[in-house]
Amino acid sequence: MKIISIGFVILTLALLGFSTYQALVVAPTEQTMGEVQRIFYYHVPSAWVAGLCFAVNFLASVVYLWKRSLNADALAAASAEVGVVFCTIVLITGPIWARPVWGIWWTWDARLTTTLVLWLIYVSYLVLRRFATGGQSQVLAAALAIFGFVDVPIVYMSIRWFRTQHPSPVMGGGENSGLAPEMLHAFLWNLLAFTFVGICFIVARYRLQLMENRVEAAHAQLALQGGAR
Repeated sequence: MKIISIGFVILTLALLGFSTYQALVVAPTEQTMGEVQRIFYYHVPSAWVAGLCFAVNFLASVVYLWKRSLNADALAAASAEVGVVFCTIVLITGPIWARPVWGIWWTWDARLTTTLVLWLIYVSYLVLRRFATGGQSQVLAAALAIFGFVDVPIVYMSIRWFRTQHPSPVMGGGENSGLAPEMLHAFLWNLLAFTFVGICFIVARYRLQLMENRVEAAHAQLALQGGAR
């Protein structure tokens, strides 16, 4: 069974190449921050994909608790793993961007703190799935995922609800917010490319998780047959 369509992978790689060209070559240099501002084209799309993955995890966890669907559980596990990867990128690129602009690597403001809490929640989710014993581990993980998703809208709204060190919303942030057309185009291309990357990773990890579930089920059945003899 193919993990993921070759055509989809090729399209994703083409989008990544074009979006990188847009971000590093076509987009103009920001007047105040200079070249370091180009991290924006990777930082924000990574945050978007992380939030998207955690939304998929939330929905899949609800379906698992409702129907006990192993396919939903596999999707929840896959999306959480990919979400943690992209959330980690956010937490790495943010301080790299902040150091030359703010003069500090980190500050415990609302946006940064809630993002770190979000990362810790979903790392805990993965640890629970990996190391918990007993038949209720998947149920507990699903419950934790549903609880953890509450932090996603809090992260998004934090810079609107609180006065923070983090910049105000670039788009939809009120008067004087927005991007120059070249910057907006570069941003949207990277948003699209990162979304495709996230989908690739989720689909690939989901199918691998299904294979793992089948192998585990086969091993369990063999163990039962061996014990019955």
